[in-house]
Amino acid sequence: MSQLEEGETERCLKNGESAPSSNVDVQSEAANVSASKSFFKQNLVEQQKNAKRKSDMTLEEMYNGQHGFEDDEDDDSDWEPSALPDHHVVEVPKWFCLNCTMVNIGDDLHCDVCGEHRESGILKRGHLASPFYGAEGLTEDDAHAADGLQGPSLQSFPSDNATAIGFDERMLLHEEVVMKSHPHPERPDRIRAIAASLAAAGIFPGRCYPISAREITREELLMVHSVENIEAVELTSHVLSSYFTPDTYANQYSASAARLAAGLCFDLAAAICSGSAKNGFALVRPPGHHAGVRQAMGFCLHNNAAVAASAAQIAGAKKVLIIDWDVHHGNGTQEIFEKNKSVLYVSLHRHEGGKFYPGTGSAYEIGVMGAEGYCVNVPWSCGGVGDNDYVFAFQQVVLPIASEFDPDFTIISAGFDAARGDPLGCCDVTPTGYAQMTHMCSALSGGKLLVILEGGYNLRSISSSATAVIKVLLGESPRHDVEQVMPTKAGLRTVLEVLKIQLNYWPSLESRFLKLQSEWGWYALQEKKHKKKRGWAKVPTWWKWGPKRWLYRLWCKKLS
Repeated sequence: MSQLEEGETERCLKNGESAPSSNVDVQSEAANVSASKSFFKQNLVEQQKNAKRKSDMTLEEMYNGQHGFEDDEDDDSDWEPSALPDHHVVEVPKWFCLNCTMVNIGDDLHCDVCGEHRESGILKRGHLASPFYGAEGLTEDDAHAADGLQGPSLQSFPSDNATAIGFDERMLLHEEVVMKSHPHPERPDRIRAIAASLAAAGIFPGRCYPISAREITREELLMVHSVENIEAVELTSHVLSSYFTPDTYANQYSASAARLAAGLCFDLAAAICSGSAKNGFALVRPPGHHAGVRQAMGFCLHNNAAVAASAAQIAGAKKVLIIDWDVHHGNGTQEIFEKNKSVLYVSLHRHEGGKFYPGTGSAYEIGVMGAEGYCVNVPWSCGGVGDNDYVFAFQQVVLPIASEFDPDFTIISAGFDAARGDPLGCCDVTPTGYAQMTHMCSALSGGKLLVILEGGYNLRSISSSATAVIKVLLGESPRHDVEQVMPTKAGLRTVLEVLKIQLNYWPSLESRFLKLQSEWGWYALQEKKHKKKRGWAKVPTWWKWGPKRWLYRLWCKKLS
């Protein structure tokens, strides 16, 4: 083939045009490209069809199963050159979305699942960066928007009306050393994106104030964890790479990062209880609500919410409320406090009859050994749960029980993996929904409220949701009509089940349960009437006209 013909072939293939019909070699080359791409995508689809979800799967196993990849280093071994029509092999490029970590095949500029630009500027401006364009147009100031978060001149509270933020860049050092088939969903970029959003919006530094970071002491950890947990986490500091479970990694910096996260949560709780701060947000990782008395699991090493609860009680809070809205049940937090009547644990999570990770958190798990009723689980029976179901559950279950409990201090285990677009949760809560739930909690315990970051694996969702929550902590009111909340039929059924169980321990729920039960038929009728309109309204505007929106819908339908 001549040099001219080779140039023409490359141009045609690059532009997706047919090769010149007069040249047999060019046609064969183009056919090989098409065949290799088709074979790769067909192989990927077959793996997805064969992936089965089991109740004892780890988060990473679930994550891998969604995409048909295995943990082995040679996960592309099924794609053998010999399986192609002939020896002309053209490698199809594969890239991972910065925003949602999903695998993409080919040279497309936007993610097939979330629509984010391949060269997104989300780590430079957070959710304020456009999802449609790359980061080339950002200024140097934008590129370093979050660099001022550790400024020593900001390490004090100007007044007791301040909203405090707990953050330390050393927590970014906790990451998986060797990437397996794709990036681990719990990655440093999670808090980078949130920090960039807050800095770009002028919220932090600016309207919020940081506290000095320190590692929590062994004695403080022993209030919630056993020696076994503490020593196991500490041991990882002497190893380059290690795993507690297949989905819970550690490197030589992980133990320090976990102690920093726990220390920030401890000190934030103490500062809010003492009146040094009005409220606070712990921008920390690794997350904590799966870490139990002895074990580290589910990406979690030490339980940050449990540590904060113990700090609040040391500071004088007799009763502490923990509300966990992470899409996964906080089995570790429940285990730590299931015998404790001074701590009320309320969790709203996707459960699916125990088939969703970690499999715990049914409505019948209510506490043990005299603390029955001090554990309240709202287990969603399916995916796709959105703002209305969450707000409805807050109105009918969370707030009535919380008001009767009358806490001195409130902690929110704020996972944002129930957010719209999250690759693990596949639910539909919006930033407005999270803001509304935060606003509803702010009336409890005299406004003494600490929000602690847990999960959330779509950078755009987690950064926009966290920003919306912090704006509420600063005094802004969310735009949400809570008077016209219409739950789904599945959501209503879950709420009724929880009320029926918990009214045995919280008498004020009985009248509410009877009223909702009598209105079941009306709710079901309204659900059918609004279902079609509500379903389309949930779809983001850019997906309504985006060329690949059908992929996102099929993907969510498959997981749900």
